[in-house]
Amino acid sequence: MVLKWLKPRQTVGFLTEIDIEHLLDQGIRGLLLDLDNTIVAWDSHDVELAVVDWLQRAKTSALSLCLVTNAKLERVERTIRPLGIPYVALARKPMLRGFKKAMHMLGTAPAETAMVGDQIFTDVLGANLLGVYSILIQLPDPKEQWWMKGTRRLEKWVMKQHKPTKA
Repeated sequence: MVLKWLKPRQTVGFLTEIDIEHLLDQGIRGLLLDLDNTIVAWDSHDVELAVVDWLQRAKTSALSLCLVTNAKLERVERTIRPLGIPYVALARKPMLRGFKKAMHMLGTAPAETAMVGDQIFTDVLGANLLGVYSILIQLPDPKEQWWMKGTRRLEKWVMKQHKPTKA
């Protein structure tokens, strides 16, 4: 059934709720991260201090980080370069090429990689198709493009079809 490819392995409200030790205990060595509504609010370049702190803790753990985003290169460089995280811009998620490129950069296999993002039809679908551990950020009221409203309604319907585990 198609819905199994859309089911995240884990859901959280915010990036900072992800337990780094829990990921490491599951054998995760590489963490792929989306940009908008995951690291920063959509259309923002300002990374909150709590997110910067969480990213620093993740980087000093045994995790390797890489951004995988559909955002344009200029936006990614302005936001992410100061954080010292490698990235794949214009990844065209859910197509698999961007995910594979990021895993190659980190030197990880799908079974030891997790993807964190806010969209079921890009982040979760792409991760699940590759066998990557998928983590969905479910922001209460994300600010985003007007055309995402229809997609978000469809995502709510998908989430009602199954109850992912919270960790």
